[in-house]
Amino acid sequence: MTTVASWPFAPESTFVDQLDGLYVPWNADAAPDPTLIFLNAPLAEELGFDAADLRSDAGVAMLSGNAVPDGTTPVAQAYAGHQFGGYSPRLGDGRALLLGEVVDAHGRRRDLHMKGSGRTPFSRGGDGKAAVGPMLREVIIGEAMYGLGIPTTRALAVVATGEPVARDEILPGAILTRVAASHLRVGTFQFAAATGDRGLLQRLLDHAIARHHPEAAEAANPALGLLDAVVGVQASLIAQWMLVGFVHGVMNTDNTTISGETIDYGPCAFIDAYDPDAVFSSIDHGGRYAYGNQPAIMMWNLARLAETLLPLIDEDSEAAVAAATEVLNSFPERLAAVHEPGMRAKLGLDPAAEEPGDAELAADLLALMHRHRVDHTSAFRALSDAARGQDGRFRQSFAADSEAALDIDAWLSRWVARIGDDRTAVAAAMDAVNPVYIARNHLVEEALAAVYQNDLGPFEQLLEVLAAPYAERAGLERYAEPAPSEFGETFQTFCGT
Repeated sequence: MTTVASWPFAPESTFVDQLDGLYVPWNADAAPDPTLIFLNAPLAEELGFDAADLRSDAGVAMLSGNAVPDGTTPVAQAYAGHQFGGYSPRLGDGRALLLGEVVDAHGRRRDLHMKGSGRTPFSRGGDGKAAVGPMLREVIIGEAMYGLGIPTTRALAVVATGEPVARDEILPGAILTRVAASHLRVGTFQFAAATGDRGLLQRLLDHAIARHHPEAAEAANPALGLLDAVVGVQASLIAQWMLVGFVHGVMNTDNTTISGETIDYGPCAFIDAYDPDAVFSSIDHGGRYAYGNQPAIMMWNLARLAETLLPLIDEDSEAAVAAATEVLNSFPERLAAVHEPGMRAKLGLDPAAEEPGDAELAADLLALMHRHRVDHTSAFRALSDAARGQDGRFRQSFAADSEAALDIDAWLSRWVARIGDDRTAVAAAMDAVNPVYIARNHLVEEALAAVYQNDLGPFEQLLEVLAAPYAERAGLERYAEPAPSEFGETFQTFCGT
């Protein structure tokens, strides 16, 4: 391990400075032959880096963990978590390291974090490594979410290590450098609370408030204020997931951020045919994290956060529980406050002015899409054409049988009567919220398969498409098409470990 004294990286770490007890100083394993295979140049610029510096030998050495910026102390973070409902008291960064923090061009403090950098004291028997495919998958999904305007962690770079990793087969190893508002999780609070060290829990609360929710510091009860803020940002996040058909796949409490960003793109996917029971994760045998279960699961996760904060909310345990419960019970209403206007916008209705029957209109369309196995993204985008008086593409997205035709005739007549006469403006507004392009599962798999054949072209092309998901472009028709039916019947995603 060497240092890079001249590296333009501010060696700051408020996490390390303020939260002793929640990390272990650690260094990455040496990468024998690091090669940069992806660099997010616009993100690098936003962080204050020169992309040419990152591409240099010194830059690749830092991104591979072979060197660290002078004055920086990499650490493996400690956290606990409920995984599929079962509590694990000691999880932590088993294959990742926090390098430090930078303040970006917008004045936001952001973490730089390495994933796949080798074993740590939290590895629990794993090798701490990652393969190229899953790390590039995280790039794709994170950039897709960013393009859609959904709060997300992002990938700065992926470096091939030159070292094979053994999974079901031997794969080329890689390290991802991830950027996040922070890596504070519900699981971080669970770990701190489980230590019984009230001082540590208080320091974590103060740190989280200062970093993410400073308004909570002004609340009469800052601990309750933090809970309220996290409930708000997570309600908004889940509503946004639901509106675009995103399934996280592993909504454990250690994957639930305090900032409200989406994190850890392992067994995640976007739905094709609309189905509330859609599950893509190979390990989610009971459907706990199915698409339609995500709001309830997030409320459950937030209840676990509330439990950790009870001693700081009120010395009287009954009073603390009552106060926390009142905040938690606001989650459905706050989710609806984002989801319902969002759904009206997708239908071309005024998001700020609900009228009687709007909720039923949306629910009935989703029911029809479910009954007839209709592609979620394509159907909503085709509805813009219908607003322009051209409903053929929307009709074609449904099964070509008499029952479907009758169903759609009845629904379209209600919808047309509701959207009003300024159809051009309605259609334009719908195009702004209904994406043409999402990270469709078959396209992601196609791109990753090509990478393993030393062809980065499909991966790079897919990223370019996903950077502007709402703008329909000639020549990109295949990126808007649903997956072949046989693909959807067998597709699974994996944790990528």
